[in-house]
Amino acid sequence: MRIILLAIFFCFSHLCSAQLNLLKVASTKANSLLISSSLDKEEVAKGLREALVVGAEKATQSASSKGGFLNNKAIRIPFPSEADKMKNTLQKAGMQSQIIAFEKSINSAAELAAKEVFVIFVDAVTTMTINDAFTILKGEDDAATTYLRKQTNAQLYAKIKPITSNAIQQVEVTKYWTPLVKSYNAIPFTKAINTDLEDYVTDKAIEGLFVLIANQEKEIRNNPEARVSALLQKVFK
Repeated sequence: MRIILLAIFFCFSHLCSAQLNLLKVASTKANSLLISSSLDKEEVAKGLREALVVGAEKATQSASSKGGFLNNKAIRIPFPSEADKMKNTLQKAGMQSQIIAFEKSINSAAELAAKEVFVIFVDAVTTMTINDAFTILKGEDDAATTYLRKQTNAQLYAKIKPITSNAIQQVEVTKYWTPLVKSYNAIPFTKAINTDLEDYVTDKAIEGLFVLIANQEKEIRNNPEARVSALLQKVFK
């Protein structure tokens, strides 16, 4: 009899716990909907646009600072993965310093490119609709960043690549890359490396910027101190 009672108690406790969890989820969603419904539609759109602009501004400032890519493990651009075998081979051949110089140069190129992209983000944010804004507000911590990336990725790539190309020339990336490739390709029985550095650095620069923007968005959503205006405080309360 005691065993039966214990079993019934266990089942009841488990059921109550599950119901409480469901109530918590429902309560959270209800609060989100209540907040959304209490806001003017245009306020929500303006608030989300402002959050993206603030996030993009801080992200580009951080990325474009000296060492913004190189010294940030989250976005540091590594040696091209398709050339890892080349890297390992050249390290064994005593070319570690040349490899380090190359990696510094591609990160410097990304930092230079990041200085020019803030305006691109601002222009993209203006296309956000009211429906987009409400969907983003109720979404995940990176919902606005995901929206921005979907809306701008191809356009951003087209605009950033020429900037990256100029930056690569400015910091003389090929000065460090070309000797590495020639040294490796001269080794018998190795597969030739033909990495497009402009594509590689452009992709990684864009990827890094969106990582930083997502971090800023999460901060605004979860940290009241990051809501730097009355509108952000109202929309994300």
